[in-house]
Amino acid sequence: MFIDFHVHVYENSCEDDWHPWVMDFLKKSNPNFDFTKEITQERLLKILDEAGVKFAVILAESAPAATGVVKNKYVAEFCKEEERFIPFASINPNTSCNMVEEMEMAYEMGCRGLKLLPSYMYFYPNEARVYRLYEKCADLKIPVMFHTGISVFKNVRQKYADPIHLDDVAVDFPDLNIIMAHSGRGIWYDTAFMLARLHDNVYLEISGLPPKKLLEYFPRLEELEDKVIFGSDFPSVDIKKNVRDIQSLPMSEKAKKKILGLNAARVLGLEV
Repeated sequence: MFIDFHVHVYENSCEDDWHPWVMDFLKKSNPNFDFTKEITQERLLKILDEAGVKFAVILAESAPAATGVVKNKYVAEFCKEEERFIPFASINPNTSCNMVEEMEMAYEMGCRGLKLLPSYMYFYPNEARVYRLYEKCADLKIPVMFHTGISVFKNVRQKYADPIHLDDVAVDFPDLNIIMAHSGRGIWYDTAFMLARLHDNVYLEISGLPPKKLLEYFPRLEELEDKVIFGSDFPSVDIKKNVRDIQSLPMSEKAKKKILGLNAARVLGLEV
C-alpha cells in the first residue's frame, strides 16, 4: 500500500490561490500537467490510481507572503466523503487571530493533521507563542508537518527553515509526531537525519527531493527505514514517476514498503 504524504490542490485555477512565481515554477517542474483545469476528486483519484497510491494527504496552505492561500475549509470540503483523502490544515501564527480555535475548527471540519511553513510564515518553530498550537495538536493526537529546507520562491526567508529548531519541539512534545517535509532540503540534510535518529517522534518526509538522489543525500537512509515517509509534492512532480524511482533504489524491499506507505499509515493511524 502506497501513501503520498504531500499533495497540493487548488480552487478552480491555480492562479486563484498561488502567486505568479509559484505558477511559473510549477509549470516548469511538471510541464506535462494541465494547470488550467481544476483538480477534482475524480481527476486526482485517477492520478493516484495510475501511481498505485491508495491514500493521499491533502494540504492547505496559509502563506500569503510567499506562495498563497488554500483555505482549510476548501481542503476539508475537497476531501469530504472520500476516505482516500486525508486533509491537513494550515495555520499562520502571524495572521491567525486564535491559533487554537482555528485548529479546533479545522479538526471539526475533518482535518487530521497540521502543516506549518516557518520560512513562508516567518516564525521559528520553537517560539513559545506557537506552543499552545502544538499542545492542541498533541491533545487531538494529530501529526504536525513542518516545511524544512531551502525554497526558491519569492519572499521566503530561509533562516526559519533550519530543522534544528524542531529539536526543542521534539523534546517538549514527545507525544507529538513531527514530520520534516523535504528533510532539510539543500543544506540541512545532516541535521534532519540526526533529528530523526535522536527522536522517536521525528520523521523524514522526502517530498520535493529527486528519488534517484536520495541515497546521495542520505547514504545511510536504510538505517532509518522506520522513520522515512514518502511524499511527492504534487502537482510540481509526477507521482507515478516518483513512486517508480523509489522502487528502483538499491534498498531492501522491506525498507521501500515502509517508506512508500507503512510508516505513513502508522503515523496517520490507518489500518494496513
